Amino acid sequence: MNVISLDFEAACQAALGRFFSAHPDATMQERSMRTLRMLRASDKPLKGKVEGWAAGIVYAVATDARIPCGVPGVLNAEFVELMGASMETARYRAARVREIVTW
Repeated sequence: MNVISLDFEAACQAALGRFFSAHPDATMQERSMRTLRMLRASDKPLKGKVEGWAAGIVYAVATDARIPCGVPGVLNAEFVELMGASMETARYRAARVREIVTW
């Protein structure tokens, strides 16, 4: 793992930490952190802003790929504000997360 990926992982962990501080869910937080580790272990490049990837991880973990309807218990506007990424970005990154990671 190179320095850039360590910085990326630390920044992504911080963004996920902010979300789970506001909306505690131990199971979803553990799955999100596990998903982040799997993404970093992948050979596929993770281009884009950390906030978008963090939002995508939460969205992928929280929603069903067949019926994506937002993060349960969180308004989309609040999610956007907490994560610092648009819903469009979160959905796009969630799709990429699902392509890269198999749970």
